[in-house]
Parts: sequence; structure tokens; C-alpha cells
Amino acid sequence: MSNAELQKLLKSYIPMTEASFMVLASLVHENHGYGIMMEAARLTGGRVNLGAGTVYTLIYKMENDGLIFAVREEERRKIYSITPEGMTILQAESDRLAQAARIAEQALRQFQPV
Repeated sequence: MSNAELQKLLKSYIPMTEASFMVLASLVHENHGYGIMMEAARLTGGRVNLGAGTVYTLIYKMENDGLIFAVREEERRKIYSITPEGMTILQAESDRLAQAARIAEQALRQFQPV
């Protein structure tokens, strides 16, 4: 993938929806659709529950965009993994969220009730 193509993807994905972020984060290790749903719930302590329609729509889009790929099929389940381009997108969003968290923490420390 060219640098221009990657920059275009960054512009289209950042900022990410929480669902998109969880799909990519759930694919740093090979996983299937249902496993992605379970991993998102586990990673967030049950706060995020992704539906099948959401997950499979994102898988389709991300696979077409080259962020993830189908590794193999097991018992009628496609197993997916993240690509280097997907890791770049995940890292960019992680950096953005970390910066937002730092800004919020600073604002909260400075808050003085009236």
C-alpha cells in the first residue's frame, strides 16, 4: 500500500468509532466474528457489546480496505487478523485517545468548583 493510500485511510478512519476500534484491537490475535464480539466485551469489562450486524459490516469494510485479512476458515468460520496497515490505524487512534485522555485529566485537575 502506498503512503498516499495509507494517508487516505487514516483520514477516513480517524477518529474511529468505538466499534471499529474494538474490532481492530480484537484482531491483534487471530479471531473470528463471534470471537471479536466476546473479546470486545472482555476488554471493556462488558461495557461494549458488539452486535453481529455491526461486527460483520466492519469486517467486510476493513477487509476491503486492507486493514484486516482472512487467515483461514475453520468449521465454517473465517478467521481474521490485522494487517500492518490496520496496526498503523489502530496506533493512530490509540495515540489520539491518549492525547484526549491527557487533556481531560489536566482539565479535571484544574477544575475549581464555583
